[in-house]
Amino acid sequence: MGITELFWVFVILSLLQPVLRQKMLEAARVRLIRRIERMRGHRVIVLIHRQETMSLLGFPVMRYIDIEDAEEVIRAIHLTDPDMPIDLVLHTPGGLVLASLQIARALKAHRGKVTVFIPHYAMSGGTLIALAADEIVMDPHAVLGPVDPQLGDVPAASLVRVVQQKDINKVDDRTLILADVAQKALEQLRQEVLELLPESMPRDKAEALAEKLTQGTWTHDHPISFREAQELGLPVRAEMPREFYELMELFPQPVRRQTAVQYIPLPYGPQAPSRGEGR
Repeated sequence: MGITELFWVFVILSLLQPVLRQKMLEAARVRLIRRIERMRGHRVIVLIHRQETMSLLGFPVMRYIDIEDAEEVIRAIHLTDPDMPIDLVLHTPGGLVLASLQIARALKAHRGKVTVFIPHYAMSGGTLIALAADEIVMDPHAVLGPVDPQLGDVPAASLVRVVQQKDINKVDDRTLILADVAQKALEQLRQEVLELLPESMPRDKAEALAEKLTQGTWTHDHPISFREAQELGLPVRAEMPREFYELMELFPQPVRRQTAVQYIPLPYGPQAPSRGEGR
């Protein structure tokens, strides 16, 4: 084989390597999901959004919950026996209210127990989905987020408050229209959260929780910790099975040019210092 043939073989193998690596990763995910399903006797659905790099332009873009995600999750729910429990693994910055609400309503309507697992974070629309679960399992350091509506890049609650504090004669028509839409969005989302919260929650507590989550109590990126979620009355617990961390590892963040975090990826425990080591 000549130099030219070797060169083209090298080129072809280089092009195939990412494809083969991705196929192997997908196969590993399926094997682990099946193992968890056999272990727990539940259907496992994964909704994980990682930051991705566009292949041509090379700049990072964020994935969000969209209609395609809603279609796939609802399809998975329809393929599940009504009495079989569902485990949903969530890792997302949020997304479209419409898509998030479709997923949440489908989970709420499922007869079997629904458990949402949050290893790291489920913000905004992710929290909206989690509210439909019978149980939320969070890592002790994982976070949820407020579900207050946003009009573009403007919080609906802030837009309403600004208009209320100004002389209406000095506010332009477009801002007044936006404020009207914002007020409707706030009320709609408050009612939708009330619809998703457990029927077992007292009505006054449910209304207070819906008010706090939807009406602009915090900034939209406020991290609601495990302890805060408990204080809010959400059905959370912190015993995350090890297999769900393993599953997250099979959805790796695209490799950056230089990693900012480095450590030896082995479990460590107490050990005596080796000889010659200073104290």
